[in-house]
Amino acid sequence: MLAPTRELAIQVAKSFSTYGSCMDGFSVCAIYGGQDYEPQLRALRRGVQVVVGTPGRVIDHIKRGSLKVGSLDCLVLDEADEMLNMGFLEDVQFVLDQTPETTQIALFSATLPDPIRRIAQKHLKDPETIQIKHKTMTGANIRQRCLYVTPRDKTELLMRLLESEDTDGVIVFTKTKEATTTLADKLVRWGHTAAALNGDMPQALRERTVDKLKSGHLDIIVATDVAARGLDVPRISHVINFDPPHDSESYVHRIGRTGRAGRSGEAIILLSHSQRGRLRSIERVTRQSIEIVDPPSTADINRKRVDNFNQRITETIATRDMTFFKQMIADFAEKSGQPVEMIAAALADMAQNGRPLLLKDVPKSKKPRDNGYDDSRPSKRDRFNRSDEGPPRRGGRRIGGAPRDGMQRFRVDVGRADGVKPGNLVGAIANEAGINGEFIGPIDIQHNYTTVDLPAGMPNDIFQTLRNTWVAGKQLNISVADERSTNRYANTDSGRPSGKRFGLKDKKFKSGGKAGKANMAGKKPGKKKPFKKPAHAK
Repeated sequence: MLAPTRELAIQVAKSFSTYGSCMDGFSVCAIYGGQDYEPQLRALRRGVQVVVGTPGRVIDHIKRGSLKVGSLDCLVLDEADEMLNMGFLEDVQFVLDQTPETTQIALFSATLPDPIRRIAQKHLKDPETIQIKHKTMTGANIRQRCLYVTPRDKTELLMRLLESEDTDGVIVFTKTKEATTTLADKLVRWGHTAAALNGDMPQALRERTVDKLKSGHLDIIVATDVAARGLDVPRISHVINFDPPHDSESYVHRIGRTGRAGRSGEAIILLSHSQRGRLRSIERVTRQSIEIVDPPSTADINRKRVDNFNQRITETIATRDMTFFKQMIADFAEKSGQPVEMIAAALADMAQNGRPLLLKDVPKSKKPRDNGYDDSRPSKRDRFNRSDEGPPRRGGRRIGGAPRDGMQRFRVDVGRADGVKPGNLVGAIANEAGINGEFIGPIDIQHNYTTVDLPAGMPNDIFQTLRNTWVAGKQLNISVADERSTNRYANTDSGRPSGKRFGLKDKKFKSGGKAGKANMAGKKPGKKKPFKKPAHAK
């Protein structure tokens, strides 16, 4: 059985062991990367009835001769579309080519994109298609909520949600591996027991992290979609989508980590105002409405903090021997003349270690404006500038011609074969990079790629965001277009824009504050910049 991730392979192998526990001589082996070969080799030499593995390690064992598939009875491809998304298609094809004609093949997939459909047509003989239909794709015992928040307030809002909610185990989903470690570190500094879970971690550490979550030694895991595949921890009460998933099916997989074993679950997604289209897409796929709620108020947080403080006092009185401290406080009150209430207040202040118990403010969240323009949306990235010319027109150049002044040509790895439309790209670029749509230049869609002209001077953080943005089921993997068809701004540094050319070194970006207004005083009226300086950078 092939599974896309190590976690899923381990989980499925455990399930096989449970199902076959009453069968004499039945054994199963999980083989996956990140684990030493020797335990796997010993198990395979002893002989097993079921092998569950990730494509790469399965191929390694086939090539070593330690895994012989010449007499294989059955091959199962689990989560085939996820293996496609992770780039395992060629590996899967290799394994299929090694199996005999008599092998029965079963393919499981949440969706059936064309590459997966072609594999089924080629390798499955007279297959029966079984499609499971549900009234809803998510459990009725999972309460789903959405909070609109500006990007600069997301981390603060997450902290307050964790304070205001009655949580047990929590999974926080981010879209990058780097974000898992950064956010987990912040949570730890705020006093939470948290850890990252991503594909860059050694397998042994990943397994220990999951075990700690199961045992209660960890309460929060910050994970990527891939790392959390197959995660089965009944105590997970909350799934928080800190970053929205790249598609609605991934959302369903994410929130399926909670509400297990008959328990109720909470699913929360944080969106910027410009991402409300994603909410509608998720609701269409899940056939459920998601409640839009306001962030916890200052009063809510403070009430929760006072309740928790009182609970700690009650538990301490009930479980600890207070004889010595009672006498010590009585002696101090007699000597100092201070009332017991004042002494208790001083001790409470000492217990806070100088940190205020009550909050003074709360992140602001506004409902999106009806006209679809999010003028309150700050960016965590500097907006890059262009010349004082007016916005370019998407039809402003002949296809194949050089970009107009102030623009640069980029290539993205989606094309006509993926069903992409110009509107898909405009929406994705505008939402993810914060580029006003009027500043997105001509779009030229080819069979398997597309070129698009964008304002010159793209900062690297925006570039990296667009590389990881998904459109039409694929990552954009944006790069500077071939130098032969672009202007002088292209370079050859792995397709990335030049930081020096784009002003990153000197930080010559105009401010949206007073200085910015002064700089714009001599400009012609009506001319706009494609980006504005984020509020947090003023």
